[in-house]
Amino acid sequence: MTKSKELKYTDIRKEYNPDNFIFFSTADIEPSRNIIGQERAVTALEFGIKIKTEGYNIYMSGSSGEGKTSYALDYTSKCAKKMKTPNDWCYLYNFEKPNSPTAISLPAGTGKEFKKDMEEFVKVVEQEISKAFDGEDYEAERNNIVKEFQNEKDELIEKLNKFAFENGFKVKTTSTGIYFLPIIDGKTLNEEEYSQLDEDTKADISSKSELLQETTNTIVRKAKELEAKAEEAVIDWESKIALFAVGVHIKDLQQKYQTYAEIVDFLDKVQQDILDNLDSLRDDDTPQEQQMMLPVLVKRSEDSVTQKYKVNLLVDNSHLSGAPVIVNYNPTFNNLVGKVEYENEFGTLSTNHLMIKPGLIHQANNGYLILQIIDILNNSYAWEALKRTLKTGNINIENIKDQAGTSSISTLKPEPIPIKIKVILVGSSELYQLLYMHDRDFKKLFKIKADFDDSMTRNKKNVYKLAQFISAFCQKENSLPFDKTGVSGVVDYCTWLVEDQTKMTTKFNEIADILVEANAWAEIDSASYVNINHVKKAISEKINRSNKYDKRLFELLNDKTIMVDTEGEVVGQINGLSILSTGDYSFGKPSKITATTYIGKKGIINVEREIDMSGESHSKGILILSGYIGQKYAQDIPLSLSATVCFEQLYSGVDGDSASSTELYALLSSLSDLPIKQGLAVTGSVNQRGEIQPIGGATQKIEGFFELCKIRGLTGDQGVLIPYQNIKNLMLNDEVVQAVKDGLFHIYPVKTIDEGIQLLTGVKAGTLNADGIYPQNTVNYLVYEKLKKFAMICGYDDNIRNKHNT
Repeated sequence: MTKSKELKYTDIRKEYNPDNFIFFSTADIEPSRNIIGQERAVTALEFGIKIKTEGYNIYMSGSSGEGKTSYALDYTSKCAKKMKTPNDWCYLYNFEKPNSPTAISLPAGTGKEFKKDMEEFVKVVEQEISKAFDGEDYEAERNNIVKEFQNEKDELIEKLNKFAFENGFKVKTTSTGIYFLPIIDGKTLNEEEYSQLDEDTKADISSKSELLQETTNTIVRKAKELEAKAEEAVIDWESKIALFAVGVHIKDLQQKYQTYAEIVDFLDKVQQDILDNLDSLRDDDTPQEQQMMLPVLVKRSEDSVTQKYKVNLLVDNSHLSGAPVIVNYNPTFNNLVGKVEYENEFGTLSTNHLMIKPGLIHQANNGYLILQIIDILNNSYAWEALKRTLKTGNINIENIKDQAGTSSISTLKPEPIPIKIKVILVGSSELYQLLYMHDRDFKKLFKIKADFDDSMTRNKKNVYKLAQFISAFCQKENSLPFDKTGVSGVVDYCTWLVEDQTKMTTKFNEIADILVEANAWAEIDSASYVNINHVKKAISEKINRSNKYDKRLFELLNDKTIMVDTEGEVVGQINGLSILSTGDYSFGKPSKITATTYIGKKGIINVEREIDMSGESHSKGILILSGYIGQKYAQDIPLSLSATVCFEQLYSGVDGDSASSTELYALLSSLSDLPIKQGLAVTGSVNQRGEIQPIGGATQKIEGFFELCKIRGLTGDQGVLIPYQNIKNLMLNDEVVQAVKDGLFHIYPVKTIDEGIQLLTGVKAGTLNADGIYPQNTVNYLVYEKLKKFAMICGYDDNIRNKHNT
């Protein structure tokens, strides 16, 4: 076995030296929560924030837990403080179109003040109007006006009576009208007496009655005109009283808000509406019994008039110092664009301009709105509403049932409010690609992509920033400081998460979890600082909480229920390594792979593929094996080979090509009749030229096989073959590192199939000499001879029989 290829223990885990730190603990350094290692994304976000042109909204893409939302909030908050505080927005009653409330914009704080002024004004109106029309002076003056017109009316009636008497009639007034009774010889006739009169007398009475009727009509018309004048005089007088009572307050408000034409105009309309609704504004004349029976309706009637004068302060920016920054995780349709609420009174739904509620876009207007894209897409109509708002530049408050076409309720249509907003969406790269490809509006509205990396370079600058992050975390959570060994342990954990000795993870939520748990273990130990032992304890306990299936699997492996050998040598059998995941935990699993070869022309048969248990990548890997064998051994002989490759005791699907080199080694062993050392396991994919290609999960795979070997007992001959390119991906645990250091476990990086088969069999692979022949008794020689034998048995030309005998 070639020991020179073995990795040293220092190669398989790159630990950060705590002596590189110039501080003793995180309490000695300045805390910072600035984003780390995301220069490209930061540059893109800052550029997008600076552009004010429409369509330059921002999509922050990347994996969950990278601090995208936190950074967006921090950065936009800093920018917002330098910006002008946006105006308030109010909705006012629209006297011309009651179903379309009017939107007005006022400087920040003015809306709140205007709302308060109008609420006080409403109280004044209710009090002053009631007081003005409730005194004895009002009743006396009203009676005088009515009496003046009543006297004139009485004179007309007296004139009518006199004229009627002169013409021989008596006037009788009833509730149904005016009647004229004839008088003869000073006596008023009844119907019976009238019927006994002669015809000439009747004709004379009828003639006089017609003349009297004409005069009566004229007098009655004048009387009605007097009544109308009396009513008009009372109304004019009451209007003067009302204006005297509230006019001064309206003028005061108009003077105060004289620079806002919309308010001045609104107050003029309020004044006119008060005059038009004086009867409703006075003390209620409803009988006491009815008020007791229907108190809600009576109160509703009283409020209905004055509600029109109140202000709906939709957006109040009086508390802001700069532009608004809104972050929300429930952007439903109504939460996004606002809604109109209703009251249910005796089965009837009613609403008014005071029941219009703002949405997130209203609140973030002239500022920043940060949303999770998955939250928007999960809420019906919210995504379309957001796009429509950005495209039109206006917020329309609509009923969600209108969007579905199912609404049968008449509702308000508030005047749209213009918006100028920077929307920042946070989501995955996959959703970005889907939206970019399938949503025409997306690429027009979100032109800036801030793409966050899953990892950052492990250098002194980023490591120190990580230490500052830990310091900030300790300060915020009031936890124990981390000493420099503890910080170095966190650095190593960050490297372990990304499986790259040159990188660290940027998933700060996972880092924060370990910080919390390491601090808890330090407190249990009554320590003053969190050190590396506490960090390692936190990591091991975190794994232990999730590795139930891992432990159960190794119990099955150890008692040979799942048959995997870790000692001895077997032809056509090899230990492969795969990754199993339970969601929050992934671990390496050793598997027995076997290969059989025999005469035929079927080529290499993938057992898993034949029964539809093989994924596309795995099937591709099997096909590559045929290309390799043909290219290497069938240049001068026909390939007459049938072979089967199988993952033994596999009862679920298999995918990925990381076992393709392993399967090829098994095939070569079967063809050469050379046994493979069962103390070795293999991972790595291969191309048609026999070059070993890197794979994922190298650390977990090695640790998985090591665990099985440790349970059964380390012999000193066990180890794993990995692709040469995966050396930098190794961050093995302390047990593996110590075993490698003690020579009890070995890790071999290989670049080619020839290197690997030599390690696995202990026999040289062999290279073609100048005559194109492999040296005798090498692996390649034995494989070639077996394939030549298959070809000859299949009846091919005998001229290949003596090729190696020249």
